[in-house]
Amino acid sequence: MIKQYEYLAGVTTLRLDDAACIGCGLCTQVCPHGVFKIQDKIAAIQNRDLCMECGACARNCPSGAIFVRPGVGCAMAIIMGKLRGTQPQCGCCEGGKEKSSCC
Repeated sequence: MIKQYEYLAGVTTLRLDDAACIGCGLCTQVCPHGVFKIQDKIAAIQNRDLCMECGACARNCPSGAIFVRPGVGCAMAIIMGKLRGTQPQCGCCEGGKEKSSCC
């Protein structure tokens, strides 16, 4: 597991549907930052802010219980905006108007 770096609080696109989770534990095995744990026989998110939005968990979830927009989420947009000195451009805002999941 990679050293645990937190990115930006509250901006990851990571979502877990508890009702769809079958408790296989694959997410705990493929997540490089240890975002998931198995609790009460289903997956649980330990710390959402550790998510780097790589998408490994969603790609490997056999029940489709995990959603994440790999590499294009708000965290990446905010980081790139800071580096470039521009406003975040994560694709969740159109023409300055926020969508329901805008950063």
